[in-house]
Amino acid sequence: MKKVWLTLTWFVLVISLVKAQSMAAALVLSTTAFEDGGIIPVKYSQAAEGAAPGGGTSPALTWTNVPAGTKSFVLHMHDLDFVHDKTMDDQVHWLVWNIPADKTGLPEGIPKGAQLRDGSYQISVTGPLYRGPGAGANGPLHHYIVELFALDTTLDVKPASDAFQTRAMVMKGMQGHILGRSAYTGRFRRPQ
Repeated sequence: MKKVWLTLTWFVLVISLVKAQSMAAALVLSTTAFEDGGIIPVKYSQAAEGAAPGGGTSPALTWTNVPAGTKSFVLHMHDLDFVHDKTMDDQVHWLVWNIPADKTGLPEGIPKGAQLRDGSYQISVTGPLYRGPGAGANGPLHHYIVELFALDTTLDVKPASDAFQTRAMVMKGMQGHILGRSAYTGRFRRPQ
């Protein structure tokens, strides 16, 4: 009877641990700049007063519930409504990779430069900088997705001269290393 009781206790403990792991909180990406699914303010776009052509001010981003074993993060902002050269590619607005695992966000206004102070890299179709939303005033609202990936590795990828090529290398390097993923959506079109 004692052996059955120990086996039953062990079984209940294992089931409880599996259930607790499956209920663990998922990685969460957020910003106070705009609501998830809401309109991105002009301040964070290419249409902002004083914004360099193809530039803009990046919004502050934060994340919580980082998976155990995370070694780095990848941030990917892209325009789902843009078609690049009649392919499945959409617009690369901002790709930041090798963000250190101890970071819990990015501040507003990340400066231009291929490599940031923390060792991470960035690129967009404009160059080594954040490219704000820029959908035309006469068209529909575009959907901009900001995705955050927690990885169990640091990627051995340096920026190429082409943002689409760089993104392909980063995405390939991420395969088999993703511990968690979160997305945040904003919509934008230039003011009339």
